Amino acid sequence: MNVTQDLSILHLILNASAVVQAVMLLLAGVSFMSWYYIFRKWFAVKTARSQTEQFERDFWSGGDLNVMYQNAVGNRHDTGSMERIFEAGFREFAKLRSQKNLDPKDVVDGSRRAMRATYQREMDAIESHLAFLASAGSVSPYIGLFGTVWGIMHSFRGLSNVGQATLAAVAPGIAEALVATAIGLFAAIPAVLAYNRFAHDIDRLATRFESFMEEFSNILQRQMR
Repeated sequence: MNVTQDLSILHLILNASAVVQAVMLLLAGVSFMSWYYIFRKWFAVKTARSQTEQFERDFWSGGDLNVMYQNAVGNRHDTGSMERIFEAGFREFAKLRSQKNLDPKDVVDGSRRAMRATYQREMDAIESHLAFLASAGSVSPYIGLFGTVWGIMHSFRGLSNVGQATLAAVAPGIAEALVATAIGLFAAIPAVLAYNRFAHDIDRLATRFESFMEEFSNILQRQMR
């Protein structure tokens, strides 16, 4: 028996049972989608962090709030999450402030609610597809294990038709079954690492957004005096 040829990865995949091949194909699809979302999320988080840092520099440089609001409205498609939060809060502040007989506290509270609603929408957008990475990381090893168990069962069933059970007879079947576990781990490990990294970065962004909302609310409250 030519062991090198029989136990090559490609040979094992092509000669695996239909169920094991289906498991491998599913895991390959999960791995492809995981890497797609990993790169997409990496660029999205990097852009969000860069836009946040830029807006914080502009905001705390002491510029006029009305001018910053007009810039945010005029460049809405190019603004970052924090700038859109600012835009929503200042718009609501200007609208409520123009109304008569409103308590200053109600004006600031209305602005804070508008910022909170925009904050939730922005966080939903930033966190999109994280659930897929979490699911891929947790489920893929079990899918691969199912393929392995099925392949080993199929291999041992085949031994019932063999007069003498030898390592040469059982090795190819067990090896092709173990490939499913390897593919499952290949799909799961990058997804888990990426999920943990992105979750950490997004939590830091969320903290910065919340801090900005509180600080901006204090600024608006001082303007009502």
